[in-house]
Amino acid sequence: MDILLVASAFNSLTQRVYAELSDHGHHVDVVLASHGPDAVRAAVREVRPELIVAPMLKSALPEDVWQEHTCLIVHPGPPGDRGPSSLDWAIAEEEPEWGVTVLQAEAAMDAGDIWADGAFPVPPAGKSDVYRNELSDAAVAAVLLAVRRYADGSFKPRPQSDPGIRVVWRDFFRQEQRRIDWENDSTETVLRKLRGADSQPGVLDELCGREVFLHGGHPEDRLRGRPGELLATRSGALCRATRDGAVWIPELRPRKSSGDPAPFRRPAASVLSSFPAPPGSGPGMPGSNDRPYWLPEIAAPLELPPKRTTWSDIRYRQRDGIGFLSFSFPGGAMSTNHCRRLLAAYRYALTRSTSVLVLGGARDFFSNGIHLNVIEASSDPAGESWSNLTAMNDLVEAVLRTTDRLVVAALGGNAAAGGVMLALAADEVWCRTGSVLNPHYRNMGLYGSEFWTYSLPRRVGAETAERLTSEALPVSAATAERIGLVDRLVPVPSQEFAAEVERLAGEVAGDPDLARRITAKATARHADELQRPLAEHRRSELARMRAIFFDPQAPYHGLRSAFVRKNPTGSARPLAPADAV
Repeated sequence: MDILLVASAFNSLTQRVYAELSDHGHHVDVVLASHGPDAVRAAVREVRPELIVAPMLKSALPEDVWQEHTCLIVHPGPPGDRGPSSLDWAIAEEEPEWGVTVLQAEAAMDAGDIWADGAFPVPPAGKSDVYRNELSDAAVAAVLLAVRRYADGSFKPRPQSDPGIRVVWRDFFRQEQRRIDWENDSTETVLRKLRGADSQPGVLDELCGREVFLHGGHPEDRLRGRPGELLATRSGALCRATRDGAVWIPELRPRKSSGDPAPFRRPAASVLSSFPAPPGSGPGMPGSNDRPYWLPEIAAPLELPPKRTTWSDIRYRQRDGIGFLSFSFPGGAMSTNHCRRLLAAYRYALTRSTSVLVLGGARDFFSNGIHLNVIEASSDPAGESWSNLTAMNDLVEAVLRTTDRLVVAALGGNAAAGGVMLALAADEVWCRTGSVLNPHYRNMGLYGSEFWTYSLPRRVGAETAERLTSEALPVSAATAERIGLVDRLVPVPSQEFAAEVERLAGEVAGDPDLARRITAKATARHADELQRPLAEHRRSELARMRAIFFDPQAPYHGLRSAFVRKNPTGSARPLAPADAV
């Protein structure tokens, strides 16, 4: 069928619906509703779709469109649930299970007949994490079922007036309901509020006399202080005391009305470093522009003892001759600092006696490459782009040059641009079936780096590599396996991914053929080096990227700024991947 997706953003769910409908043989086009009703009408006239599907919509479809065409809306709530903040309410009310409904558009919001629905468990994770994983799994299954039913022609959708459906209207979830009472809220309550707004919209609060939005939250087991007191920083995150404990907050977003030139999410410590120090903090210290000098930086050990529950974005553990180097960065973005710290951890992992090293393995994002928000906030975006990219290249090169053990990249979630190339540097790529890959750079006006000219063609061939990078479209996990981008699909729910990866890694480590594979790997790397050294790939790619970074007129700068600041681009068709809940 010819299907038109109408979405407010080409976000993770829209990309996955696009990729999986395409896998099922449908011809799929996309229009962004954020460009207004006339853009939607124009796309409908141009595509003349047999069916319209809206995976993520923040505004109503034009009445003439849904009256003349069957339009299916994905609502992130169970049958009968109505309102704009369904998942927020589910997390706030600690629902153990939630649902998703595919319903037909009509005049009343979320009141249309039901074409399909599905249920999913709600784990103790951030809202955006649940959205990209448990909710996404249920939503895609429901969309595919609804499309099959529509194509069949005999299915009659279920009206919400049916006796078995309980209609519940839930109002917009406002900041007043998210607000944290640091004096009285328990750590558990604080974490629930933070996780319920981790990506959007954040929790409005005040730090050092300035209003900011808090994004993300993780428990701390040892640090303590007066409720609301700022205690420490760690790897860009900020620790704040609660009534009965403390929490780590990875990111802050200054309020737009504050006049801050960078009113978007970025590492909490770097945002706080520009705020006035509290009275009695003493004079500033040199080199503290990425964190507040008046708070201690308290590192966590790379190998965290089992009983600790503190936050750390990079961890290493070892079991039965297998090393597991896991990492989890907000939004999958990797700043210069992230890359350098992960490289140091990787080098540490190489000093340990293992035959298999698993890179990744956590639920949600693997990596989306360089950190555009940190770059946009920099006083020298071109210079920071260059520093970030070279640090990312250093990391990828270290993985490519590892020849004494088998390296596995385990993708529990989505990956894009340099993050995909980081995965391809490993010997094997394992991917959860719900993941979406964007193995390209073009939508940000970039040529690309991270040794993609070596890693991508050697896996999928030169012709397919050219198509992937030029078409710049999302690829489902199933298609990624079919074309050779991925070696193994891991068909488990997000919560089971880490355990399944550990089981599979155990099978690889126990394979009698492993020693031969490692030897063959070293031989192949030597042969590739003789044919064209990695240094030449790096030099060629970086020369083209440097020319873009340091050209003030290059489209990259405008595209980056629009992406980070969420400004509309000139086209109603999606230009860049986005993840917004």
